[in-house]
Amino acid sequence: MALFPVRHPQRDFFVLDISDVVPKDDTASMEHPIFSLATKPDMRHLEYRSGNSVLKIRPSAKGLPTIFDKDILIFCISQLMHLKNQGKPIGKKVRFSARELLMATNRKTGGNSYQRLEDAFSRLQGAQFVTNIRAGGRGETRFFSLIESGSGFVYHDDDRFRLDYCEVILSDWLLRAIESTEVVTISNDYFRLRRPLERRLYEIARKHCGNQKRWQINLDKLQAKTGSNAPLKRFRLNLRQVIEEDNTPFYQFHLGDNDMVTVRPRKEDRLSFVPLSLKAETEDQARAIAHEKGLDYYAAEQDWREFAQEQTAKGNPPKSPDGSFIGWLKKRPSTR
Repeated sequence: MALFPVRHPQRDFFVLDISDVVPKDDTASMEHPIFSLATKPDMRHLEYRSGNSVLKIRPSAKGLPTIFDKDILIFCISQLMHLKNQGKPIGKKVRFSARELLMATNRKTGGNSYQRLEDAFSRLQGAQFVTNIRAGGRGETRFFSLIESGSGFVYHDDDRFRLDYCEVILSDWLLRAIESTEVVTISNDYFRLRRPLERRLYEIARKHCGNQKRWQINLDKLQAKTGSNAPLKRFRLNLRQVIEEDNTPFYQFHLGDNDMVTVRPRKEDRLSFVPLSLKAETEDQARAIAHEKGLDYYAAEQDWREFAQEQTAKGNPPKSPDGSFIGWLKKRPSTR
């Protein structure tokens, strides 16, 4: 199955410069199968266990939130991280136009696209989660929805549906992950993947393999991580189809005869990720600058590394990592 086309090669930048916002995903939801892979309403009550972590999910009246509904959260997380990296204050509330969201996540902007957004908001807000998963250095058993509320759905007098703007209030659980920078950059091509399983497999590869030479997992454990409820025989067939089509951004999957799944970064993409070592004196100077500006040094260093790797992938590697980091840090706005 081919990738979705790039639907918005030239974006509308009049309201929000979404070209500067890099898509980011939170590592907690990448680790755990929070989102349904079903394409029809999924009314199952789910429970997952991984070590000491327990996750229970109860569906809304419209079913469990889907992996495509997650696009809304990725968009919100990306916006907040963009503000955070600029040294601007962030909170749980994110406001944007529906068109911005649809364009940033490579969706159509006509037809029933806006109605689908309303249904997605309903599933995200209505599904109830019970978990003790850690986020932001804290762990607790609590009940929550992924978003506390979502608004902006407007009907015209002639009953034509139009989504004017969206205002989302995220859960404390998600906000803690953002504040603690427990997020990673993902590929824009993630939004071009058609199969729910492909999206989930990419998340798992991005979380666990990263830029390692390889990462391995047994097929049954991989299935549990994806949240797929298909029989193992069917899941094996589905994975082989994904492998044959080979559309997964940055990563390639291999299924061995012993049901061992191996994930490797693509060779041509690995070349764009170079080690960025910093001298001790550079780190000392950077800490002083971060302290003067009221920035978290470790968060700033991680943000710079992601920025540098993104530029490297575009063919613009830093000539001097030390000079690049100090120059980038000096341009950060002060929070004092």
